[in-house]
Amino acid sequence: MMKRLLREKLSIALLAFSGLFAMPANAVLEIDITEGVIGGIPIAIVPFMNTQSAPQNVSEVISNDLNSSGRFDLIPERDFLNRPTDAVDVNYKDWRLLKADAVVVGKVIPSGSGYNVSFQLLDVGRGLPIEGRSFNVPPNLLRRAAHQIADIIYQALTGKPGAFDTRIAYVTKSGPRYLLQVADSDGYGPQNVLESGEPILSPAWSRDGRRLAYVSIKKGRSVIYVQDLASGTRRIVSQSKGINSSPAFSPDGSRLAMSLSKDGNPEIYVMNLATNALTRITRDRAIDTEPSWSPDGRTILFTSGRSGKPQLYRVSAGGGTAQRVTFQGRYNARGSFSPDGKKITMVTDQGQGHRIGLLDLNTGSVKVLTRSDLDESPSFAPNGEMVLYATKAGRSGVLSVVSDLGRVAQTLRFQQGDVREPAWSPINRKL
Repeated sequence: MMKRLLREKLSIALLAFSGLFAMPANAVLEIDITEGVIGGIPIAIVPFMNTQSAPQNVSEVISNDLNSSGRFDLIPERDFLNRPTDAVDVNYKDWRLLKADAVVVGKVIPSGSGYNVSFQLLDVGRGLPIEGRSFNVPPNLLRRAAHQIADIIYQALTGKPGAFDTRIAYVTKSGPRYLLQVADSDGYGPQNVLESGEPILSPAWSRDGRRLAYVSIKKGRSVIYVQDLASGTRRIVSQSKGINSSPAFSPDGSRLAMSLSKDGNPEIYVMNLATNALTRITRDRAIDTEPSWSPDGRTILFTSGRSGKPQLYRVSAGGGTAQRVTFQGRYNARGSFSPDGKKITMVTDQGQGHRIGLLDLNTGSVKVLTRSDLDESPSFAPNGEMVLYATKAGRSGVLSVVSDLGRVAQTLRFQQGDVREPAWSPINRKL
């Protein structure tokens, strides 16, 4: 019975997008702050000086980034006693009155055909600068410069890398067409990677951020592709008989794990992308699916029904005996390792519906991060501090971000329609 139910679930997943609502091709993502931050670092982002109107409001982007992380408590601009744009003009006493721990000032000045963007991060308590940088960028990279400034501030104040200068991949539906899209981590500037009349599922990034693997339905059959983002060229990786699903790049990008039913039962396989050599990793009568790699590339995590209900297991990337990982809850699936390999994010049912959970591998404890009952497809930020996932807002599918402390910081939604299957990219190269 369990085997039949899991097989039905896989078949349904491949066709799930057929019922999505129509969405105009020019729809844009909106950002809704869904919860405030309690106990975050109090910080003031002073509006940057603009000697002429720039195409991006750099200080606003920085503010939104820091607010979305769940680590900061932004002091409202309406409370500012003054608005300095350089450290020499900062009156630290004014900012102490507002209980700010840090203040950020900066400028956006035309320079040649682009702009010079500079900022200073100041310690209010000590009255000293903490960090400062300057970027010369063309107009189309102003937003990236803002994201990188937010990353620098985040690391300076938390001791951990930021992940704002990253991208997300996701799938939407526009009328009869399915779209694989890529946008900034805050949902800005979505671009089409693939448009198809058939469902697209399970996008997965290569570690270098240059390729996406995904599943697309072709004449009723699931097919796994790998696509180069710069050129748009793609190649078929697997179109064997039966199910071809859940691709996942190895950390070094040389191999692709996947779930195939070509031998009768869905099992985990690994393909060498240079030679197309295929290695079978699991052998069990239950369905094995949704593989993901450990950061060191030695272990593959996957979902299996071999214990009766879907649970997470891990196995050597070369094959061998699988070990069960999850024991709490009646359902645990779609697992992936944190970048440091110490935690696993997953879809879990602890008796309150499908929510996003975080498993601590050292203690075995599970923390439920979300509150709705239809959450799916969790994806760690490359710094391990936040998790992106798909959920529902009314009748629409949206993307949400939650910190690893369980603070929901923002929701990304289309003005109309649904969005699903998110995947968070690696960190971009620096400007």
